[in-house]
Amino acid sequence: MSPTTAETTACTPGHVTFLGAGPGDPGLLTLRAVEALARADVLIAEPEVLDVVRTHARTGVSVLDASGRTAATGSAGSTTGADEASTAVTVPALGDWSNLVMEAARSGKRVVRAVSGDPGLDAYAAEEMLACAAEGVVFEVVPGVAAAVGVPAYAGVPLRDAEGADVRFVDARTASERCWSEVGASDGTVVVSTTLDAVAAAAGELVAAGRKPDTPLSVTVAGTTTRQKTWTATLGTIAQTFKQAKVLPSPEGHRPAIAVVGERSAPAQRDQLAWFESKPLFGWKVLVPRTKEQAASLSDQLRSYGAVPHEVPTIAVEPPRTPQQMERAVKGLVTGRYEWIAFTSVNAVKAVREKFEEYGLDARAFAGIKVAAVGEQTANALIAFGVKPDLVPSGEQSAAGLLEDWPPYDPVFDPIDRVFLPRADIATETLVAGLIDLGWEVDDVTAYRTVRASPPPAETREAIKGGGFDAVLFTSSSTVRNLVGIAGKPHNVTVIACIGPATAKTAEEHGLRVDVMAPEPSVHKLAAALADFGAKRRAAAVEAGDPVLRPSERRPGSRRRRAAP
Repeated sequence: MSPTTAETTACTPGHVTFLGAGPGDPGLLTLRAVEALARADVLIAEPEVLDVVRTHARTGVSVLDASGRTAATGSAGSTTGADEASTAVTVPALGDWSNLVMEAARSGKRVVRAVSGDPGLDAYAAEEMLACAAEGVVFEVVPGVAAAVGVPAYAGVPLRDAEGADVRFVDARTASERCWSEVGASDGTVVVSTTLDAVAAAAGELVAAGRKPDTPLSVTVAGTTTRQKTWTATLGTIAQTFKQAKVLPSPEGHRPAIAVVGERSAPAQRDQLAWFESKPLFGWKVLVPRTKEQAASLSDQLRSYGAVPHEVPTIAVEPPRTPQQMERAVKGLVTGRYEWIAFTSVNAVKAVREKFEEYGLDARAFAGIKVAAVGEQTANALIAFGVKPDLVPSGEQSAAGLLEDWPPYDPVFDPIDRVFLPRADIATETLVAGLIDLGWEVDDVTAYRTVRASPPPAETREAIKGGGFDAVLFTSSSTVRNLVGIAGKPHNVTVIACIGPATAKTAEEHGLRVDVMAPEPSVHKLAAALADFGAKRRAAAVEAGDPVLRPSERRPGSRRRRAAP
């Protein structure tokens, strides 16, 4: 009798991928790493990289915590981002990691063991690899960007000059006296992996071993993330630098740090080379009053400016109270009642798609019907549905912009004079009136209702009212009213950015001072305008010789700077 599938799986050794997740920036994952994560059955990750790798894991992957219990079920897009809090996991001892990996591999599963940085340089993965080899478990290594290399690159500290200086890597946690003597006697660059509270001791070891006290030094914590911070000093002054900056003593003294020592590593040129920390919104915590799905491209744009977006939904979408109107319109779509269907939001696309699925229909039902989308995001939602829109505004992405390009009804070329317009219950009449003026009949159908969302967590509400956010992007008047209604009024140090005059007027009516206005009604133009505001603010601080502080770091009661007209 042939063995069952379960028996076969149980006796088949699994496959383990030791994967380097890089030093923190999710964008530093390699293509090979993403491929391995997409095929994984079991994901075992160190706490600091769990959110970085889990977003690329397939739906249904088992994510194990330190005890080997299932901690979560991963799916694409499930992460909140590397710069936000990760899932709390107790870190096991080295041998326990090995047992956890082997137990999963013995079940015949494809296991990904993700570590911070690179498996060969930053982690103690050799013991786990040897365990796999001893039991005949096939394994592979996917290298990652090592912290000792990636962090200095993000800090603007090159490790070599044109003459090709010698570079030595030291782990201060395990370095012997002989090791310190060797690197101290050389004149090359030394990259020290340590903790913030041990930097001064490492500097002392190098001075004792022969390095000059005036040797340049840079120290970076939270490297490659938007929490990154770098100090420059010398071996002899770093302790005093930390004291003056009130860095130590502090509860965060145990934070991992990368120190770069040496004349040729050019820490003194950091003002010109610090490309990452000089981004216009570096480290800014920006409140985006939209759902994660709606804010995806906007949040990506903000991250490109160095910001940390925080999505807070202010509107919840619900089905219409009377679905019969929508049902009749969808049936009319199939039976040839309409010449056009116009989508004015991603939510409208979702509402029609859900109704299609309810009736067993798909994108083929749009055959012979012209499709219009109000903007790029709505068009992308249609394309994901399998429908390529025939009309997208060439100019302003709004109802007015759509009307600018909409053709007038022509009885010779248009066999049908009716347009299906699935929209929200609170939509304005601009598009309907404009289409009627162009000679079209319009079925204005409530496809979904918008209601005020539930209040965000207490921690978020306190941050909004207490100045924990550096900026907030208001994309409509309703986002202003709803955010204030569910969470309270943003603190007076928070930069207020509005998409247009009507939104700005609503913000001012709620007692908010508007600092930034988009040059045209586009969320991406709004984000770009905020970045421009941040860049000017940063340049002014540098020119004045002041420290570059985020708005949330300003003293309570200080006057806020208005945007230039």
